[in-house]
Amino acid sequence: MSGLKLAHVSDVDVRELVMVHAGFGAAAVPYLDGWELQKRTHALRVDDAIPDTVLLLEHQPVYTAGKRTEALDRPFGDPGAPVVDVDRGGKITWHGPGQLTGYPIIRLPDPKDVVGYVRLLERMMMDVCAELGLHTVTVEGQSGLWVPGTPNRKIGSIGIRVARGVTMHGFMLNCDNDMSWFDRIIPCGIRDAGSTNLSRELGRDVSVAEVVPIVERHLAGVLGAEATVHRTTAQFGA
Repeated sequence: MSGLKLAHVSDVDVRELVMVHAGFGAAAVPYLDGWELQKRTHALRVDDAIPDTVLLLEHQPVYTAGKRTEALDRPFGDPGAPVVDVDRGGKITWHGPGQLTGYPIIRLPDPKDVVGYVRLLERMMMDVCAELGLHTVTVEGQSGLWVPGTPNRKIGSIGIRVARGVTMHGFMLNCDNDMSWFDRIIPCGIRDAGSTNLSRELGRDVSVAEVVPIVERHLAGVLGAEATVHRTTAQFGA
């Protein structure tokens, strides 16, 4: 396997948002390959060689630990998946099959409003859940998306980095993933909350494939894109 390849997409109108399906299902992306793809895409966007681009994918099982992860947040015993320290904000979380992960690689307008950008991603996920029939809320002081209850249950997470005015990392939305992976960590470092997914909350199977086009539409809306363009710019081998 020679890794993920990124094709040239500079011919796309900058008013459009490019959506890249980097790997789903049997083609789920190893985390380190996805991170390298992010970094290459980020460098091209910084240089204005490509327009704003969103990488959408499923990862092979992995725990990623953001800059604020503490020792007690990390997996208990044998985690059953790699633990990777990353350069995003936030604490530890899990990525894997059944979870839609999105990495918007976009140039933030001036003046840079990082908190405002996080709020846009939260609103996007909230709108996606609402369209599917699920009421969700945000919680002050805790980024991400929650299903209200006792305790609140986290269904979507956000962890970002902004470098040279362009975003990296992004959001994840639990669809039909195995929730037992979260039992081995303190997700996002929050000890008084649970985790959940769309399938569990809606009482039916809600696949990543069902959620992808809804996410694309609402993400384009909150980012103010006039249209979306699909490019198969990431692939294994060749």
